[in-house]
Amino acid sequence: MIKFIFVLTLIINTSAVSKEFNKAYFGGGCFWCMEESFEKVEGVIEVISGYSGGKTNNPTYREVTYGDSGHFETVEVIFDNSKTDYETLLKVFWVNIDPFDALGQFCDKGYSYRSVAFYQNENQKKLIDNSILSIEKKFNQEVVTYVKEFKQFYKAEDNHQNYYNENFINYLLYKNACGRDNRLNKIWKNE
Repeated sequence: MIKFIFVLTLIINTSAVSKEFNKAYFGGGCFWCMEESFEKVEGVIEVISGYSGGKTNNPTYREVTYGDSGHFETVEVIFDNSKTDYETLLKVFWVNIDPFDALGQFCDKGYSYRSVAFYQNENQKKLIDNSILSIEKKFNQEVVTYVKEFKQFYKAEDNHQNYYNENFINYLLYKNACGRDNRLNKIWKNE
């Protein structure tokens, strides 16, 4: 009887938790930097670095960065829907990228480093489209961030996960050398 109650409790607790968790997908150049940005948001449970948007199954970092996989460096943001929502995450995305750079992001150039907002439903697409219109109106400049329907996410190699915490000094040196914070401050200083 005790075993049955424990299993039943576990099933009830697991289903209650899973109903509140959602996922969102964004590409903003270096996925290490995007991990750091999203993990600071209240209600975000976990951020996973990976690849999305391309044609290659289970791509490697080398295939994404130097090959023609068609994937972007992407983060999977797992969040508690009772504490945050997609619209909030979208705002975090925008202020952590340069939406006007058609060549990549900061010092990382190439297709896989272009910015992209993935949508999973029409509501998310509408939120993305409306936010782009708002940014273009505010800056009087075209947003070149891709808007793509989400299809599949592939987790990146273990050495890329939680890089900004695991390799803090190297991460800070990279981020500073890339000029990421300086460029973001120039664009979004009033946000």
